[in-house]
Amino acid sequence: MKITFKLFASLTDYLPPEARRANQLELEYIEAPTVNQVIERFSLPPKLVHLVLINGAYVQPEARASRTLNDGEALAIWPPIAGG
Repeated sequence: MKITFKLFASLTDYLPPEARRANQLELEYIEAPTVNQVIERFSLPPKLVHLVLINGAYVQPEARASRTLNDGEALAIWPPIAGG
């Protein structure tokens, strides 16, 4: 199964160098991973994982350990963003 993994803002540094310009990459899994398994695969610091969306739908923090990704879905993650 394949999913699209997207990281934004400062989180793009956690992607492989060849994927940073597009801020995304395709991932392959044998079994459907949970959101947390994908986050752990890329060693994203928990304090930087703020907004998590699957196909544009928000995933609550308490659901990230159990929500699995299906073939063709897109997982997008943003860090906290402050501005003035």
